[in-house]
Amino acid sequence: MNAALFPEVVVNGETIPSAAIAAEAQNHSAPKDKPGIAWRKAAQALAIRALLLQEAKRRGLAPDPLEQAPGRFETEDEALIRALLDEALAIAPVGEDAVRAEWEKDPGRYRSSPLWDVSHILCACDPRDEAERASAEARAVALLARLEGDAKGFAAAARESDCGSKASGGHLGQLGPGDTVPEFEAALRSLPEGGISPAPVLSRHGWHIIRLNAIAPGQVLPYETVRPKIAQALEKSAWARASRDFVNDLAERATITGASLAPI
Repeated sequence: MNAALFPEVVVNGETIPSAAIAAEAQNHSAPKDKPGIAWRKAAQALAIRALLLQEAKRRGLAPDPLEQAPGRFETEDEALIRALLDEALAIAPVGEDAVRAEWEKDPGRYRSSPLWDVSHILCACDPRDEAERASAEARAVALLARLEGDAKGFAAAARESDCGSKASGGHLGQLGPGDTVPEFEAALRSLPEGGISPAPVLSRHGWHIIRLNAIAPGQVLPYETVRPKIAQALEKSAWARASRDFVNDLAERATITGASLAPI
């Protein structure tokens, strides 16, 4: 291992093992040709963790792990960090004026989910089978070429679909966010009203030709409906700022080598 690229990390005399940093690096994104970035992100994360645990122990805090999900509890380190932040951070309640001011910046941000009226043609296949996938794609491309963007001919072409919706011209009815697989929804969101996907769309079910018949945009929600969501977001933002300030304060009083707490 190159000591210059992957230096030993020491926080107030406590050495963080290189193996721990290497393991943590798996949780951080970086370009494939720049593994040092993931390493630096991991070193920073573990340096911050060490600072927090050291401060928790200095204050004499005791871990009291909480159940996070049925049968799954916090580790003692997680419980110590949570206890420290609960004690150290004083977050003022978000006032009504702040919530309303945030809402008034752009009420249009807060809408109900849109509804899409959708039709499709499915050329089914197992995407994991290369030959089957290629054959189904060729069939979908040929169907799409026959349509040539002709929405009126869509229902007739849908008779060749492998989906039960072929009995109704490929019509799937009204869909909302999360009602279909992510690949299908992503393509749907890119279509104009009345538009047909310019190329077949692959999902776990096979290749789709998608038509967006109509869209009903989400309605702007009244202030009282979205107020709790805005207040929660402001509280989370305030907590994040306070925790960053707290960590920065600990870092200023610490001796750290091999890692930087500056944004990467």
